[in-house]
Amino acid sequence: QFLRRQQVLQLYRRILQAIRRVPTEADRHYLKEWAREEFKKNKDAIDEDAIRMMITQGNMQLQELERTLQLANS
Repeated sequence: QFLRRQQVLQLYRRILQAIRRVPTEADRHYLKEWAREEFKKNKDAIDEDAIRMMITQGNMQLQELERTLQLANS
C-alpha cells in the first residue's frame, strides 16, 4: 500500500509538472483543477485492481498531455 501511494503521488507530481508547461493561464488553471478533483475524488479507493487501473489511465492521460505539448511547441 505504501508503494502504491508513492506511485500515485509521483503521478500527481508529474501531471502538475506537465501542466506548468501549458502556455495559456486559463488552460493551466482548468487542468490543475481537473487533476486536483480527479485525485481527490479517488483518494479513498481501496480496491487494488481499481487503483492500478486509475494509475494506468492517469499515465495515459499524462502521455497524451505531453504529446500535445510537444506538438504545440513544434
